[in-house]
Amino acid sequence: MKTQKKTVLLAIVCMAFFSFTMQSCKEKSKQPEVVAKADSFIEADNIIKSIKVLEFPDNTFNITDYGAVADGKTLNTEAIAKAIDACHEAGGGKVIIPAGDFLTGPIVLKSHVNLHLEEGAQVLFSTNHKDYLPIVHTSYEGVELMNYSPLIRAYKQNNIAVTGKGVLNGQGSNENWWPWCGKDKYGYVEGAVKQHDSINLPRLRQMNEAQIPVADRTFGDGYQLRPTFFEPMDCENVLLEGVTITNAPFWVIHPLRCNYVRIDGVTVSSHGPNNDGCDPEYSKNVHIANCTFDTGDDCIAIKAGRNEDGRAVNIASENIVVENCYMKDGHGGVVLGSEISAGVRNVFVRNCKMDSPNLDRAIRIKTNTLRGGFVENLFVKDVQVGQVKEAALRINLHYGIYANQEGNHIPSIKNVHLENMTVENSGKYGILINGREEAKIENVTFTNVHIKGAKTPMKVEHSEPIVFENTTINGKSY
Repeated sequence: MKTQKKTVLLAIVCMAFFSFTMQSCKEKSKQPEVVAKADSFIEADNIIKSIKVLEFPDNTFNITDYGAVADGKTLNTEAIAKAIDACHEAGGGKVIIPAGDFLTGPIVLKSHVNLHLEEGAQVLFSTNHKDYLPIVHTSYEGVELMNYSPLIRAYKQNNIAVTGKGVLNGQGSNENWWPWCGKDKYGYVEGAVKQHDSINLPRLRQMNEAQIPVADRTFGDGYQLRPTFFEPMDCENVLLEGVTITNAPFWVIHPLRCNYVRIDGVTVSSHGPNNDGCDPEYSKNVHIANCTFDTGDDCIAIKAGRNEDGRAVNIASENIVVENCYMKDGHGGVVLGSEISAGVRNVFVRNCKMDSPNLDRAIRIKTNTLRGGFVENLFVKDVQVGQVKEAALRINLHYGIYANQEGNHIPSIKNVHLENMTVENSGKYGILINGREEAKIENVTFTNVHIKGAKTPMKVEHSEPIVFENTTINGKSY
């Protein structure tokens, strides 16, 4: 009898313990999932190692030997093309642009060619728009089309580079390219044709939604869609190193569907409309290091196609490392979106400095239910922010400066981690997050983050609770 009572008592104790353990597990499961951060930048190092150091044969081809004239007036498009062709046909090497001012139309890179600008060299890109014809397969704000050639273009090439200490001057200005944006401050005259007129962007948007074949999306002469500056497309092993880029017509550095890209020691000083500094799109294994961005739009904006084009291409931008960069003027320091329909994952930002009264945000994610897409695994570490206007971190799932930005493609944002970050003057907000009721932001963490000067410390809507560790905003611990 005593034995039976002991057995019953033991069973009750075991059931109580089991019940307590299950309840404890349930409570723990409600806590936001925290992706391991301690070793996250080991993966960043692995990405960097995967991008090989490019090598070129020891052949040199000076453009002056092919007829180029450094007077800033003679059009050298043909001479530069001849030098590149000769280098390519010889198995590769270095095409030299020596000191001097060389006027040219678009430059087309070929495999195993390193276009090298010596110190004192300046490439001036023609202001005659007809020099950028015939139209070629390119992209405009995340939508592919046939348009004016990018200023420097490569298509389906391997092992290509632009290097040196020279200047690439797009000669965009209030008299050339920029007025097409339709804004007075960029030289637009009321009544002139602009990019938002029905023949231009609205027409391209309709073609995107209807998925008209790219070959039939013809623009160029007679239309007002500006070309990108440096656009390798469907290329592998790409290097852009050392040069200064200024006065771009539109987006500055735009690797499109590329793999293994290194952008190192480049200075972008370009304050025109939509002058994003660097926009990797549908691209993988990208290393952006030791660069300075002083821009008229986002300093770095990681893209992945717009709406139906993005969903049709369906290539996420991933494995992107940004380090040792300085972001000055711009709409955002490191931005993901808004053309993000194919998604972005595995982005690492470290050892960067961001500081300007004309820099709106430090870290930004932007999309809506027309763009959809996803962001997962954004790691930010060891970043110093001086002054920004709006927020240290801005996540917005209601992005849209134009009307009709609502659709049926619910975005997903998760695993956003900021660590060892200081902000001296955060402007309007410390943290500004606008999720959606049907798409809550998931797993945002702040570790050793200290934000000062925020008029409003936090405004967070439709997000899982942010996990704070040793973090202060305006001196208050969170």
